[in-house]
Amino acid sequence: MPKFAANLTMLFNELPFLNRFAAAKAAGFSGVEYLFPYDFEKAVLREQLLQHGLTQVLHNLPAGNWAAGERGIAIFPDRVDEFRDGVLRAIDYAKALDCRQVNCLVGVAPAGADVLELNEVLLKNLRFAADVLAREDIRLLIEPINTLDISGFFLSRTEQAVQIISDVRSDNLFIQYDIYHMQVMEGDIARTLQKHLARIAHVQLADNPGRSAYCACPAGRQSRPQRTWHRRDQLFLSVPTSRRDRISRLDWLRI
Repeated sequence: MPKFAANLTMLFNELPFLNRFAAAKAAGFSGVEYLFPYDFEKAVLREQLLQHGLTQVLHNLPAGNWAAGERGIAIFPDRVDEFRDGVLRAIDYAKALDCRQVNCLVGVAPAGADVLELNEVLLKNLRFAADVLAREDIRLLIEPINTLDISGFFLSRTEQAVQIISDVRSDNLFIQYDIYHMQVMEGDIARTLQKHLARIAHVQLADNPGRSAYCACPAGRQSRPQRTWHRRDQLFLSVPTSRRDRISRLDWLRI
């Protein structure tokens, strides 16, 4: 059976961040994820997980200056040291939170950049990260993201991610598959998931268009809910789309 985790970056936005752990538990989730833990002390986040009996499913590696529009630094030749420092920082947090996977947002390619050079830097960085994380029994994930929402994002298709994994040649590199992003870029979601299931460790689920809650948001809802399937040994697609009109924003998870 799939295991569901609340994405606290997108769910329960009406609440202060630390209050979202309790809200996730009350909504029936057993796990949580969010973009970054680094603005909080490790002990503070760990206490929220323990208090509410939640599992930290995933967080991202440091991704550069997010407020300035950066979406990862793994492709940049002049930031390799910064990337490696970020991997070590992510491990520090992941171990404290008992989080067994971290995701790498690879970055936005500068206009006119040498794509082959960027790809080579990315491969070297991912080899380093996958190896260091494997020693701590933590999986490394990479996530294709649509280029309509993030123009120029370097990794934007499933087959590209599969090729990168092949080129890195590590048993500790997997795909974070976001249904919303890949529906925008590719479609044919079910067959793509089935084809690449062995290398998909984490699936994010949200509607397209609008990246709203699956089975639609109630009218007037301002938050952007998103749920996550967390893979252990198997990952299954089982979504009650035929009952969409009768299922509220989160109730379908309990079916």
